[in-house]
Amino acid sequence: PRLRLSPAWELLSTNRSVLFFGHRGFLGFRSLYLDEYRDRLFIGGKDVLYSLLLDRANTDAKEIYWPPLPGQTEECFQKGKDPGTDCANYIRVLHPYNRTHLLACGTGAFHPICAFIYVGHRGEHTFSLDPASVDPGRGRCPHEPSGAFASTLIGGELYTGLTADFLGRDPGIFRSMGTRSALRTEVDQHLLNDPKFVAAHMIPDNDDRDNDKAYFFFTEKVVEADSKEHTIVSRVVRVCVNDAGGQRVLVNKWSTFNKARLVCSVPGPGGIDTYFDELEDIFLLRTKDGKSPEIYALFSTTSHVFQGSAVCVYRMADIREVFNGPFAHRESPHHHWGAYEGRVPYPRPGVVSSSLELWYSTTKDFPDEVLHFARAHPLMYKPVYARHRRPLLVMTDLPHRLRQLVVDRVEAEDGQHDVLFLGTDAGSVLKVVVLQKTSSSTTEEIVLEELQVFKVPVPITQMEISVKRQMLYVGSSLGVAQVQLHQCETYGTACAECCLARDPYCTWDGSACTRYQPSSKRRYRRQDTRHSNPAHQCLDQNLTGERLGVDDFESTEKKVLYGAENNSTFLECVPRSPQASVQWFVQRPPDEQRDEVKTDDRILQTEQGLLFRKLHRHDAGIYYCKTLEHGFTQTVAKTALEVIASEQLAHTFPRERWDEPSRLPCPEPRLVPQAPKAWFKDIMHLISSHNLQRVEEYCTRLWCGSRPYHRKSKLAQDKHALAGVDVGKKGRTAKPHSERSRVPRQAVAT
Repeated sequence: PRLRLSPAWELLSTNRSVLFFGHRGFLGFRSLYLDEYRDRLFIGGKDVLYSLLLDRANTDAKEIYWPPLPGQTEECFQKGKDPGTDCANYIRVLHPYNRTHLLACGTGAFHPICAFIYVGHRGEHTFSLDPASVDPGRGRCPHEPSGAFASTLIGGELYTGLTADFLGRDPGIFRSMGTRSALRTEVDQHLLNDPKFVAAHMIPDNDDRDNDKAYFFFTEKVVEADSKEHTIVSRVVRVCVNDAGGQRVLVNKWSTFNKARLVCSVPGPGGIDTYFDELEDIFLLRTKDGKSPEIYALFSTTSHVFQGSAVCVYRMADIREVFNGPFAHRESPHHHWGAYEGRVPYPRPGVVSSSLELWYSTTKDFPDEVLHFARAHPLMYKPVYARHRRPLLVMTDLPHRLRQLVVDRVEAEDGQHDVLFLGTDAGSVLKVVVLQKTSSSTTEEIVLEELQVFKVPVPITQMEISVKRQMLYVGSSLGVAQVQLHQCETYGTACAECCLARDPYCTWDGSACTRYQPSSKRRYRRQDTRHSNPAHQCLDQNLTGERLGVDDFESTEKKVLYGAENNSTFLECVPRSPQASVQWFVQRPPDEQRDEVKTDDRILQTEQGLLFRKLHRHDAGIYYCKTLEHGFTQTVAKTALEVIASEQLAHTFPRERWDEPSRLPCPEPRLVPQAPKAWFKDIMHLISSHNLQRVEEYCTRLWCGSRPYHRKSKLAQDKHALAGVDVGKKGRTAKPHSERSRVPRQAVAT
């Protein structure tokens, strides 16, 4: 292994303040570890381990090149694996080991390896690998580059849930490293049947470290007594940290292995629930009491009826109650599960505590009766239900699948709110807040933002949140992005717009929409996430009648749009808030009355605007797009639509000219390279076939007419004739010239 400093980190900035970190030579990011103590981000990639110093410039990055041995790569290839993707060292395990070192493990071309990385003390940016510390990583790191696994480091011991063989047929929960003997689960489908591990965490029972427990969250397949098909269920497993296995039974095997089902379901009529069984991610929201974190779980459904995701919240008190409850028992695989009603031996299987040391110093001293019972009854009878026995959030009919979840507890003017950041399989992140309605037990979900983090729709594989830096770090196989948790300035420059955003991070401070600070002066703050009534909150903040919902049609800037008769035309209108409802009004000259637009099969209202599938002459007029939210109305867009009649097109471009062969637009001198395809051809598919060639030549003449040496040519006059513009009237000539010189809008990829 060798250390080198990379000069080729990409830093791409967008209007969303998103920074992309990606090395030009190496991709395949698989793991993240955020060290807020050192202000550093460690990234595990393909054959490379990165260390990024999180300063203001985000440029100080170091890397360790750590490929597999040549013999291991060759053996991986000979066993049928892809040499370009599989036969590399993907770093998948990153854990802080002590004050100066980091534990890193990689796949090693299907020969897992682990090593200690020296990261130095706080304030240093040291990064090196000691070749003498490299050890085999079987049971510590998975073989495959992708796939589910979970790990946590507790007191210098590594706890992992993974598949530990080359063929992927040996799943288990392992304990390795440290001074105590290694442990693992038995090879038994009753314990783990094709598991998909999601997360692993150490959660203490009390202040006595001997009572600490390790919890694993995963899904597995089960077969019910009345069905031959496998069903996916979600589980939580608990093992005691000071488990030492048995003396004659369960030697070097877990003697405290217990598992219970996690239920996330929507209650339905007649007691029939809709279950979300596929566990995607787990986030522990730590509280001041470290023994009782709130467990946020992201689920998806395996149903063929509908597709959706749900977030359920679990309390540690409920989980402990289930593990302290009855064991599950059935006479044979053909019987249903029931609660075990026989005698439970002492000490209770699945529990090791310091109070037992008077009789049993370790689990090796447990009677064989206890170990036999633990082996035969690993499952708890009662499931773990979510808080309030219903999901906190349910999202269905999404265009993408939710994969990752992190939560930030935010202090706002009206109390605390938990903001959820949901990563999708399309490279985007949803920022959602769930509000409890005071009048009922129902909730209201508000999607505050949807950020397209990566340029391509790549699945998001990891997310880490930094409350200290107010940043979210998003990982995929292509790179790692840094996203701000809040951008209050994007919500507008008015008090009402800031309040309607309903973002717990943001408040109106009297002059701008800024980050909420509990220490700031209360008389200037305007924030109400639950109700968001701008008429009440912003009445004394120079909020004019226009912004309070009085007719503000005339105060909005008007845009002019030309459309050809019998062709399609689109009027754009994007609400500033996804919770706002949209209404369209039209004023047709010479009437002064504004009527609501009636939609039908020809006129469609979409999320982005108003679509005319076939434009008629009587559609000409001034169109107003108004939004309504919590009693607050405002005009978002005002568009003057002028319809170009078919006779005007025929008169402007004589029919005999359509038989001429098409020519390239805007011919250039020979020394100038040929220009690329004209921009307007990208939108020609929106226009019907009635006057396709005529409109194309019109667009060509209009585009070429904007060039300096064509401004006084006959082409500009054709444009005025086509649009029916009276150039003799004052004030009517400036608009066409401004439209001619306008460069088409370019969508910047993020």
